[in-house]
Amino acid sequence: MKVGLIPVNMGVGDVDQMIAIAQKAESVGVESLWTFEHVMIPLDYQSRYPYSANGKMGAPPETNLVDPLIALTAIAAQTKTVRLATGVNILPQTNPLYLAKQAASLDFVSGGRFMLGIGIGWLREEFDALGVPFERRGARFDDYIQAMKKVWSGDPVEHDSEFLHWSGFKSYPLPIQRPGVPCIIGGSKGRAFDRIALHGDGWYAPTQNVEDLARLLTQLEAACERAGRDRSTVEVTAMWIPAIEGVDAVGRYRDLGVSRLVVPVFALGGPPLDALDKFGTEVLARIA
Repeated sequence: MKVGLIPVNMGVGDVDQMIAIAQKAESVGVESLWTFEHVMIPLDYQSRYPYSANGKMGAPPETNLVDPLIALTAIAAQTKTVRLATGVNILPQTNPLYLAKQAASLDFVSGGRFMLGIGIGWLREEFDALGVPFERRGARFDDYIQAMKKVWSGDPVEHDSEFLHWSGFKSYPLPIQRPGVPCIIGGSKGRAFDRIALHGDGWYAPTQNVEDLARLLTQLEAACERAGRDRSTVEVTAMWIPAIEGVDAVGRYRDLGVSRLVVPVFALGGPPLDALDKFGTEVLARIA
């Protein structure tokens, strides 16, 4: 079972702390480092965060939230093997050509270690601040992900749609990973599972426990069946809090076909550098 850590770009005091956490995680055997994304956090908002009981994010507006791609580029320069991932970036609120270029460049400078986690977003106030329509963000997501994969192909890009009009160009460097940067689609609401089945290399599951995941996997199975896809080709990444579920839960996740468990930094149970040493010896060593 692969084990990741999230978020390495949020709540850090300075870049030295961020890099130290990343290097320590790599040294104890953490497989991947993940980020959160919000360009801004409103002082107040009416949008409801769909993955908490109170509908709110667990961070005040003053929280340091380093841009994911910049944070991961800094980490890439100071690590060797750990994989780097966004968990998740909001695709419909950005320019897909810029994101395709940035993702390919990050894969290039990291030696092929990047995974692009993407979602459709939920915070209308953030879309408004960026001047991007909140409506039809799902349709834009579907279009953008297909267009970005054309950029990564190396072939002349031709993509004419409701949202984009691209023709007759290339963008290099190409991602080291072929045919492109793996796209991990996050979420479990709306048409998320159909998007995963049609366009995703993996699913980032915003679940609380193994029982929650098991229920949602039936929806992923159904979506893959509709798309004519083998569900086993979708790499499943799920959240895991060892202090709550225990190490024995790893076997249950594995039986469900989960490839990776991602542990929140706050769930390590202490200052990250000290807690990671303990996590390596008491948790990772038991599930290797």
